[in-house]
Amino acid sequence: MPAKRPIADAPLKPHFFLVLLALADGPSHGYRIKQIVEARGGLRLDPGSLYRLIARLLEEGLIGEHAGHAADDPRRRTYELTDRGRGTLLAETARMADLVAAVREKKTLRRPRFA
Repeated sequence: MPAKRPIADAPLKPHFFLVLLALADGPSHGYRIKQIVEARGGLRLDPGSLYRLIARLLEEGLIGEHAGHAADDPRRRTYELTDRGRGTLLAETARMADLVAAVREKKTLRRPRFA
């Protein structure tokens, strides 16, 4: 079985990027992360998939468990970006911005005008 590619290697898969992005504003619990990912990225995540993503991000040190608890349920775990996770998110955002800028520079890719 081949070794897993480190998550932090560019390009990030969309679901990893969206989970990191969901935590960019501060710590959050799993269900809230799911809501943000689905709203921003249009990806549907079942609980099993979400918690496998979270486990992988924890394993690679891109997120960590937040010391506090969710205000509405002290049993809920909350997660936050680590410095490495924030750096990975910023690097991926810059890479995507460069791609968008390159596409915008192409004069042949302008929007077609409809009569």
